[in-house]
Amino acid sequence: MQPLNDATLPALDSAVARPSYDRSRISAGIVHFGVGGFHRAHQAMYVDRLMNAGQALDWGICGVGVMAADRRMADVMAAQDGLYTLVVKHADGHYDARVIGSIVDYLFAPNDPEAVIEKMAAETTCIVSLTITEGGYNFHHVTGEFDFDTADVAHDLGEGATPKTSFGLITEALRRRRDRGLGPFTLMSCDNIQGNGDVARAMFTAFAARKDAELGAWIAEQVCFPNSMVDRITPVTTDDDIAEVRRRFDIDDAWPVVCEPFVQWVLEDRFNAGRPAFEQVGVQIVDDVEPYELMKLRLLNASHQALTYFGYLAGYRYAHEVCQDRLFADFLLAYMDEEGTPTLEPVPGVDLAEYKHTLIARFSNPEIRDTLARLCAESSDRIPKWLLPVIREQLARGGEIKRSAAVVASWARYAEGVDEAGEPIRIVDRLADELKTIAAHNRDNPTAFIENRDLFGDLVDDARFVAAYVDTLACLHEQGARAALEALGQRP
Repeated sequence: MQPLNDATLPALDSAVARPSYDRSRISAGIVHFGVGGFHRAHQAMYVDRLMNAGQALDWGICGVGVMAADRRMADVMAAQDGLYTLVVKHADGHYDARVIGSIVDYLFAPNDPEAVIEKMAAETTCIVSLTITEGGYNFHHVTGEFDFDTADVAHDLGEGATPKTSFGLITEALRRRRDRGLGPFTLMSCDNIQGNGDVARAMFTAFAARKDAELGAWIAEQVCFPNSMVDRITPVTTDDDIAEVRRRFDIDDAWPVVCEPFVQWVLEDRFNAGRPAFEQVGVQIVDDVEPYELMKLRLLNASHQALTYFGYLAGYRYAHEVCQDRLFADFLLAYMDEEGTPTLEPVPGVDLAEYKHTLIARFSNPEIRDTLARLCAESSDRIPKWLLPVIREQLARGGEIKRSAAVVASWARYAEGVDEAGEPIRIVDRLADELKTIAAHNRDNPTAFIENRDLFGDLVDDARFVAAYVDTLACLHEQGARAALEALGQRP
C-alpha cells in the first residue's frame, strides 16, 4: 500500500474511480476558504465531475486555510498533491470510492498571507468561495451587524496591517484588483446560512468600508455575491474511516471524506467573471434560491436540532440510532408537517411530502454514523438561524409551536452538561461557559435559559411560547426525554 499522490494514482485498485483528466493541465480559477469535509464532498466534487466530462480545466481549486487548525490540512494536501478519497456510504452497506483531483493547490495563510492575496488578485482567479461556518461571518446574532471588536478584525483594520482574517485577505485582494484595473472576482458563500450571499455581502462590505470607505463602496457596487443552498451530510472523518479506506480500497489516505449518497446544490446565476457549467453536472441554477434554502434550513437543519438534544439526553450517540426509533422519527415528521412546512412557500420542482420522508431515510442511514455530538455543537449559532424563525412565524400566524418550543427546552436541558444517565456532556459552543452557567438555574428559574435576549430576543415575553417551553422542560427534568416526546404526541 502506497500513500495517495499523483505518482501512485495509476496503481490504484480498478474499483476506485479516479481522475480521467490530465491534472498537469489544470489551472486554478477558484480560490476556496475553508477546505473541510463538506467542501470536498460538495463543491470540489462537482468541479471534479466537470473535469471528468472533459470540461473546466481552467476552474481548478486553490484551497486556503486561515485558522491555526488548518495547518494539518495544509500538510495533508501537500503530501497528497491535493488528492483525497471521497467515499459515498449507502444504507445497504455498499461503498463507492472516487479519488477527487480538482484541488490543485493549497495555501496556509498564516505562513504566507501575501501569497494568498496575490493568488486572489491574479486575473485568472474568477471565484473566491467560502465554507467558513456560520460563525465565520462575524455578525452579532441578534442585531445582524458586523462585530468590529474581535481581536483579529481590529488588527486587520489597523493601518498597514498584514491581514490575518478572511475579511482582511479578501478585501486587500479586491483592492489590488481595483487598483490594477482588473474586474472583481465573484465572492460565493457555500455555508448553511439563510441568504448566505446577502450575509457575505453585508459583512465583507462592512469590513471593507471601515477599512477604506471608497473601496467598500466599490465592492458593494461591483462584486457579485450569489446566494446558494448546499446539502450533503458529511460527518467528521474518523480514524476508523481512514482504516476502512485502507482495508476496502487499499488506499493510504491521511484524510479521506465520507458522505451520504444524497447531494444538492441550488445556486443563483450571479457571477462577475464567469463560472463553470455546473448545471451540466446536477447543480440547480436558479434566479431565486430562497424557497430552497428555507426548505433546507427549516426542515433538514432544524430537524437535526430536533433530534439531537432529545436523542443525546436519552442515551443515543448517533443520528441513525435516533431516527430508527419510531418515537423520535414520528416527532421529527410531526415537527416538519405541523410547524416547519407551514412557514414555507411552494418550492419549484420539489414534492415537500416526499422530501420530508427522504430526510428521515437519510438521517437513518447506519453507514454514515453521524454523531449527535457533531450535531449538538455550536447550537448558539444554529438554533437562532434555523429554528427560532419558525417559532416567530408560527406565533405571528397563530400556528402550532409546541414541538419547536420543546426543541429549545431540550437544548436548555442539554446545556446543563449531564445526560439522563448522569454522564457528563461536553458542550462545544462559542458560548459554552455562559450557557452552562445559565442552564444551572433551569430548575429554580424555568425561564432562565430563554431570558438570554442576545440569543432569543423577545420570545420570553410571549406567554404561549413560554408555557410550551416550560411544560417540556419540566417533563425533561421529571420524567426524561422519551416521556417528554410521548407527552407531546398526546397533547391536542
